[in-house]
Amino acid sequence: MREANTKELSAALQEMRAHTLDSFSFYARAKQLHIPYKPEFNPPLWELGHIAWFQEYWIARNPTRSEGVAMRSGLPKQNSVLAKADQWYDSAKVQHETRWGQGYPSSDECLTYAAQTLEQTLTLLQNTLDDDPAVYFYWLVLQHEAMHLEAGVYMAQALSIPFDAAWVYSAPIHRSASQSTTAKLPSQHWTLGSASDHFCFDNELGTRSVALQAFEISLEPVSWAQYMTFIVSTGHRLPPYVRHVGSSFEVQTFGIWAPMVMQAPAVHISWDDAQAYCTWAQCRLPTEAEWDCAARTLANFNWGEVWEWTQDTFEPFEGFVVHPYAEYSAPWFGTRKVLRGAARATHRALRHVQYRNFFTPERCDIYSGFRTCAL
Repeated sequence: MREANTKELSAALQEMRAHTLDSFSFYARAKQLHIPYKPEFNPPLWELGHIAWFQEYWIARNPTRSEGVAMRSGLPKQNSVLAKADQWYDSAKVQHETRWGQGYPSSDECLTYAAQTLEQTLTLLQNTLDDDPAVYFYWLVLQHEAMHLEAGVYMAQALSIPFDAAWVYSAPIHRSASQSTTAKLPSQHWTLGSASDHFCFDNELGTRSVALQAFEISLEPVSWAQYMTFIVSTGHRLPPYVRHVGSSFEVQTFGIWAPMVMQAPAVHISWDDAQAYCTWAQCRLPTEAEWDCAARTLANFNWGEVWEWTQDTFEPFEGFVVHPYAEYSAPWFGTRKVLRGAARATHRALRHVQYRNFFTPERCDIYSGFRTCAL
């Protein structure tokens, strides 16, 4: 989607909204539209309203969208079709803990609002040229919706809600046919970042030149077999959704327990857990530059089943310039760890080798794992 034209974006936006509505329907059928408060959650009704609001805010209500990423900041937006939309759904202004008590519209009203904003978007996009800088915002709202779609999956996992979405990958994407389990890369200068003219996030732009020493990196993420050997040997805490059953282990997926697939990547692993494993196994996490170098240069470097923790703290590259959606990257620099890759719950519209994910190091509700480098 990073090189999509307007026709492709239109189709992708419609498909994404269908997937969002499917996700919402799982919560509705489980009677979980009003869920208990947790710092990692958002109420499903708020989620749907926020997705619709974000799309309307940056497109239909944005009179300067034709300026693209160079859009001037601080200019007023046009009125919403929903009178209190900003009061309810602006995530930069609505404190997280207050999202459970705002007196939001009903489910039907939220669905109507979502339909209205999508119709506005598609109508405006139909009259937008492929080379119009405004096209950036259509890509942005698509990516934003994909992120919330994935959040809906790991929230359903946490709540044991049956979730059988067709777009969630249910089988391994890659498995190396090589006899080697690691690859050695030589010393080299590697440049992180991009000067791409195609769509991307602000934290991906700019550059960071890194002098890499020769390193050896795993071609696959750490498997359950490897991780559970660590658990048994050290008594380290079990990941969420894992339990002992006799001498073996089971994994819970959307409330259903099943035998652990030992060859699958370990998932729901925090950065702290990954560091503990590395200490025990006498290895280390790759740096972001090492991960990036390996992913871009090794044909048998398999990624895409779990988000992969790196050593690095989330920071901007040299030359960083904030994009109009200023709350996306800049507020989190220095407080999160970088994850690279993608997970099975990551929509294909969001998957890209350049994408930088970022979470606090204790988070393990997300679909996170890791791979290792030799010391």
